[in-house]
Amino acid sequence: MEPAVQNLSIVSLIANADPVVQVIMALLVIASLWSWTVAFDKWGQFGELENRSREFEKAFWSGRDVADLDDRGSDKPGAAMARVFAAGAREWRDAERMMATPAHVQMAQERADRLMGAAVQRELTRAGRGLPVLATIAASTPFIGLFGTVWGIMNSFTSIASNKQTDLTVVAPGIAEALIATALGLAAAIPAVIFYNKFAGDLDRLADRLESFTDEVAARFSRRASERV
Repeated sequence: MEPAVQNLSIVSLIANADPVVQVIMALLVIASLWSWTVAFDKWGQFGELENRSREFEKAFWSGRDVADLDDRGSDKPGAAMARVFAAGAREWRDAERMMATPAHVQMAQERADRLMGAAVQRELTRAGRGLPVLATIAASTPFIGLFGTVWGIMNSFTSIASNKQTDLTVVAPGIAEALIATALGLAAAIPAVIFYNKFAGDLDRLADRLESFTDEVAARFSRRASERV
């Protein structure tokens, strides 16, 4: 009598897998969905940051007096550049009433630089939220999948020992579920690595852009203040 052929479809293998392997598979699926959720959120966030920064830079270089720029849009989520500008502009506007000597200009510039530097760090912290999640998923899911692989292969050897035969129908289910765990680990890790590298690069470019912008703001306000002293 021929041994019954087991159903080796993916759904059947997952449904009949060892409980430990099922838990690992569930964790990997959750991690994958989490990484995609973070990625879509960051994609929209960096897109909005780029659009609003471009709009504010256009207004900044439009030829208007820097003191007349409207910073009321700084309350919008993607208006990082407007918030950095507002941090420095408020200090310059408050200090202009007391500027009488170049020393006063220098002190106002130092205070404004510190305030804009702090604003830049806040914006980078805000923009970088979620990246540690992607980094953790990218680093950990291959090893979680590997643990499921080892557990599935161990079950295959246990089946060989208990059934005292090396027939493929005995070892195939354990090996197959082990390979599924490996595949799920890679499916969670690879997109997370790609997303992390992409958004880390976006964050670095945003940092350079904001740092350059603070220098431009400080230079324009300082020149304006020096002309009045």
